[in-house]
Amino acid sequence: MQMVTVGNAGNTADPSDGDQGNTGTQNFGAVPYEFSIGKYEVTLAQYTALLNAVAATDTYGLYHPSMATDLNTAGITQSGSPGSFTYSVIGTETRPVTYVSWFDAARFCNWLHNGRPTGAQDAATTERGAYILDGAISGGLTITHEPEAKFWIPSEDEWYKAAYHQPSAQGGDSDDYWLYPTRSNALPGNLIGPLPLVNHANYFSTVFSVTQSGSFSGSQNYLSDAGSYPESSSFYGTFDQGGNVFEWNDAVISGAFRGMRGGNWAYDEFRLRSANREYTGPGGESGRIGFRVASP
Repeated sequence: MQMVTVGNAGNTADPSDGDQGNTGTQNFGAVPYEFSIGKYEVTLAQYTALLNAVAATDTYGLYHPSMATDLNTAGITQSGSPGSFTYSVIGTETRPVTYVSWFDAARFCNWLHNGRPTGAQDAATTERGAYILDGAISGGLTITHEPEAKFWIPSEDEWYKAAYHQPSAQGGDSDDYWLYPTRSNALPGNLIGPLPLVNHANYFSTVFSVTQSGSFSGSQNYLSDAGSYPESSSFYGTFDQGGNVFEWNDAVISGAFRGMRGGNWAYDEFRLRSANREYTGPGGESGRIGFRVASP
């Protein structure tokens, strides 16, 4: 995993509302400690490594059939029969994995925490380590990562800070936070190369980023490779926190949901903004949802 350091420990929260879809004002981004976060979203190659290590039987459904059949995001095939399943990447391996639930992301963190072991999905591989899951695939809203976790799903404040924070004294906006996770308050473009483009992301802006056409095709893969926008990182060096796929965070919202942020390939620019907060059930799986990990 390529990680970047998120410093400036003890920063204050964004004074602007981080959830304009609901009444009141909520402020995010204050983190009293230094931490690291994935430079990129978890990729097809990385998730396929997990599957080949622990999903020969796939007791807890780490693989979703739509990972192969949804052509808009397809990236992983499953072969064989229970007890001998194997997995392969479809196409380029650096696109983000999709059709992963919050529990899938937590199991990936457990696997990393445990040193990427091979074997059945049990306490030594996916069920304990960073999170105590013990077979949980629904509910689980009281589950948080263990204090000694080596990898975890970012908290909402961690994710928000990594995406939008840049101290004004270090070239950031006057209130230390940008509107978009591309170090900008200006609307991003959505072109992909070949020349490096400043302030661009994979989202729908009258046209889809990958095709530059407004026409939707059920057979087109709309995901972009990690780092496709090399001049559009956050201040801390993360890529694609805006667009490509929504990313899970650890927030529990309205007592029934887990948080997501960042927008995706199919939605408009508002979903990229710091002001937009999304959520769904922790068991939710979609071609528009992925994740990245955090570590100490």
